[in-house]
Amino acid sequence: MASLTVPASEFKARCLRLLEEVAAGDKTLVITKRGRPVARVLPFQPSPRPLRGSWKNSVRIRGDIVHFSVADEWEANQ
Repeated sequence: MASLTVPASEFKARCLRLLEEVAAGDKTLVITKRGRPVARVLPFQPSPRPLRGSWKNSVRIRGDIVHFSVADEWEANQ
């Protein structure tokens, strides 16, 4: 990932354009004040959705899912 170093005064003047560059590519932006790094701007990466609760409101449970019997659904061979 390429890094672009910019003084704070230049960042202040070109803030929106620099943020667009960061969002468009694999660039990071290091903002300096008096030659010392004070902040780093990275492209946003959304966190993955957690699995817990991901099926909420999309699955309907009918009956007892722990204690069940399939004996009624099978025909006995005699």
